[in-house]
Amino acid sequence: MSFWRVILSIIFPPLAVMDKGCGSIIIVFILTLCGWIPGVISALIILNNPKKSIIY
Repeated sequence: MSFWRVILSIIFPPLAVMDKGCGSIIIVFILTLCGWIPGVISALIILNNPKKSIIY
């Protein structure tokens, strides 16, 4: 997680998780609408998760 992602997740959380998928953006956006702090916390949790590998 880079420094700029952390700053972006504090300023506007849905934009910070833009590359994590549509579901993450929607969840973070809804939580941001409910309150700024839940949006920031969810964005930081999503950004802190390691990339999961898909087994085909």
